[in-house]
Amino acid sequence: MAISIVDYELPYDSHNEYDVSFHGDRIHTLVTHSSSMVDSWLAQTNLQSRIVGLDVEWRPNFNRSIENPVATLQLCVGPDCLIYQLIHTQHIPQALYAFLANRSYTFVGVGIDSDVEKLLIDYGLHVANAVDLAVFAADRFDSRELRNAGLKGLARQMLGKEVQKPNRITMSRWDNQWLTCDQVQYACVDAFLSFEIGRHLNV
Repeated sequence: MAISIVDYELPYDSHNEYDVSFHGDRIHTLVTHSSSMVDSWLAQTNLQSRIVGLDVEWRPNFNRSIENPVATLQLCVGPDCLIYQLIHTQHIPQALYAFLANRSYTFVGVGIDSDVEKLLIDYGLHVANAVDLAVFAADRFDSRELRNAGLKGLARQMLGKEVQKPNRITMSRWDNQWLTCDQVQYACVDAFLSFEIGRHLNV
């Protein structure tokens, strides 16, 4: 089995933890809407890596006149992933503003520019140093084809790993208070792959 998830089923309203296994890697994942839990994650996670996988999810926009805000922010550093439910938080901790604005970290993702713009518009979160992995890979390998690659294609080409992105999860209710295991797995793997591709490319 290339991918699986273990739900810790913690008895708290503020957070839960999961272990997502993906092609032999185990990613410990915290899902929370609590600013104090985000503070703890930032304080305890080994942030020596200057590369951080970043991704966001939001409820699909089915009405053109309504733009739904970012529901979750995913950050991944090595085997540690945070899924922060921004849409349900009381307030965003200062430590997160400082972390995202710290230029010594490189936040990586595919199509990251639009994600970064949305975080700024929706929550005033400024990501100071963001690199689009598709653009970076295209420049590195002088390949116009890579510029249009999605995360799925880059994972296959750069890491030799296959990832499934089922539409029923992509288009699901990311603004729900409790995410399903499928949603947690999907969100975690996206951020983890961004980190791994960034590391592989030595961004």
